[in-house]
Amino acid sequence: MNAGIQGATFTVVNRCQSTIWPGILANAGSQPLDSTGFELPSGETRTFQAPPSWSGRFWGRTGCQFDPSTNQGTCLTGDCGSNQIECNGQNAKPPATLQDYYDVSLVDGYNLPIVVEPMGGSGGTCSSTGCVTDLNRRCPSELRVGSGAACNSACEAFGTPECKPSRYSEMFKSACPRAYSYAYDDASSTFTCSGADYMITFCPSSTR
Repeated sequence: MNAGIQGATFTVVNRCQSTIWPGILANAGSQPLDSTGFELPSGETRTFQAPPSWSGRFWGRTGCQFDPSTNQGTCLTGDCGSNQIECNGQNAKPPATLQDYYDVSLVDGYNLPIVVEPMGGSGGTCSSTGCVTDLNRRCPSELRVGSGAACNSACEAFGTPECKPSRYSEMFKSACPRAYSYAYDDASSTFTCSGADYMITFCPSSTR
């Protein structure tokens, strides 16, 4: 996500019924935000102020278990491999629903519903985007992770060049038409908005 000249405020909201552990990764050339990973109990919110021209990605981790004395542990989905609450520059291990560059991406699979809403911006489309459908419930068995905690992309599940339109990406696209469903799915899935702040909501109310 490109944050604009003044830097954007990102508000991360957890409307899921359980705790999640959002992860944040700054792109190359962007300095990290105040945190790279944190615990966010159900119903709580956390806000970050980004520096000018910041870009990066947000995602939600689920099923995490961290030792309170060391903050070390792992997550069932979206784990970043740092073995800590902070991701420390590590990316999400698929499957994870990613929010980056003002789009919501299912290219790396899906684990949580997410919506991104720009606030106070101008120009471009300035539209909300995301995936409010629970894709874990309709995930094909060959893409399902464990007992249904997440849904792999075909590319990740099969280790083949399925990173293009396929019956699997079409299933994702049908359920979440404004989200990226395969690599280069730009036409209907990338949005622009100048000078906006952003609210990132996991498990928006329509899914509960």
